[in-house]
Amino acid sequence: MSQKTASSGKCIFCNESFTKTGITKHLNTHLAEKTKDGKPGKSIHVKIEVNPKWGALPYFINLWVDGNSSMGDIDIFLRQIWLECCGHMSSFTNQKAQKKSGGLWDFFEAGVILEKENTKEYEKLMETQNGEVPKSKKTKDALYKNLKLDYQYDFGSTTELLLTVMEEYPIATKEKIVLLSRNEPLEIFCETCGKEPASLVCAVCMGDEESAFCKACAKKHGKTCSDFKDYAAMPVVNSPRMGVCAYEGGRIDKKRDGVFIKKVTT
Repeated sequence: MSQKTASSGKCIFCNESFTKTGITKHLNTHLAEKTKDGKPGKSIHVKIEVNPKWGALPYFINLWVDGNSSMGDIDIFLRQIWLECCGHMSSFTNQKAQKKSGGLWDFFEAGVILEKENTKEYEKLMETQNGEVPKSKKTKDALYKNLKLDYQYDFGSTTELLLTVMEEYPIATKEKIVLLSRNEPLEIFCETCGKEPASLVCAVCMGDEESAFCKACAKKHGKTCSDFKDYAAMPVVNSPRMGVCAYEGGRIDKKRDGVFIKKVTT
């Protein structure tokens, strides 16, 4: 599937729509206003997108994270809105810290520590030798302005994300994590008829000329692609994990997790 799709997101505070770049700057304006009468504490604005090494993909999320939440809370949120399919492993990694320490860490040493069930020592080794940020660490201790972290979900069919800390604020949030904005469902059209929104993708044919289909054209594709009929038919979802492994959609913000609604012209 090679459709070029632009993306935009709505601000949680004023409901106005902005581009992927514009929404980030706009949200910081609202958050700065909230510092005037917010409850003292610490909170962080985090932008999350597909790792740019995979290309300029249109998916994005902006989160307002309370400083007393953990990196594990962010991991759970990402799983629930974008990723979770089969309980795969995941990690946050500071690539700069990894390069600084020399990169590869001692697998044997880590294995011995795990056998002893010494979680704290294992996390310390992973952080100092491999640049991995422990999920038990509070975000106020792990995140700071302009920091970039790599995130991986599933070390087989991996989905790779990039977290960028946009700003820090001296106030707490009412919830651990607030979804500030998310890209609206992408305008993905059927690649056979080109007229209707695609509702299904063929996980086997993705990357080929035709892999996204409306319901009618999906039936036709099933006649020529036995894999599609057996197991490869996957729903169109608003996630970079679309068509991968067994992912069929999230549990957060379901209203914006499916097929876009085609505008009716009069």
